[in-house]
Amino acid sequence: MDRKKIIFGWLRIVFGLLVFALGVHLTIRADLGLAPWDCLGMGISYHTPLNYGLSMTAMAVMILIIDILLKEKIGFGTIIDALLTGNFVQLFNDIDRLPKTKNIFAGILIIIAGLALMAVGQYFYMLSAQCCGPRDALLVGLGKRLKRLPIGLVQILLWGTVLLIGWLLGGPVGIGTVVSTFCSGIVMQIIYSTIKFEPRKIEHQSVADTFRQLKNKS
Repeated sequence: MDRKKIIFGWLRIVFGLLVFALGVHLTIRADLGLAPWDCLGMGISYHTPLNYGLSMTAMAVMILIIDILLKEKIGFGTIIDALLTGNFVQLFNDIDRLPKTKNIFAGILIIIAGLALMAVGQYFYMLSAQCCGPRDALLVGLGKRLKRLPIGLVQILLWGTVLLIGWLLGGPVGIGTVVSTFCSGIVMQIIYSTIKFEPRKIEHQSVADTFRQLKNKS
């Protein structure tokens, strides 16, 4: 991977995260319940001195530690994800041009559209081969250990487990939470099967690998 490809990869990551963040915004905008990870973060806040924001940050750190234990690489994609995704979601939330959903069925369709955009965004930034954000690295790491299962099913199992823990901790659950949990993997599997993309086959490059290549090209 030469310098131009590395820089192009960074641009692809940013674009992918923009698409992903728009998808997250749609799932929030549907206003039918928190997504599983947010449900868990809220549940943690109920049982610790941490507020919701700090709970999500602490959870991200814990997920990153699990990623390292699973021997998943930490690359520029991980760093860019951590720095930009939340801000991109906030940007879309601030713009907020969508009309209010008038019924539950419209809200569910918006959630599914959001999940589709999230899967497409993941495709673009994973394709850069410079590693994933902590949650997606966890998905890929688990997927490598469950090779016989489609990656979409691994996503459902992961989100279902997260939702169960969040619910047991008292996190708020709505119809949108359930739809997100069980439709996310299905939507992802349909999209990735259609474009013939398998995230577990990508050989990612760590931060050290990228610096080494940039140094060798200088």
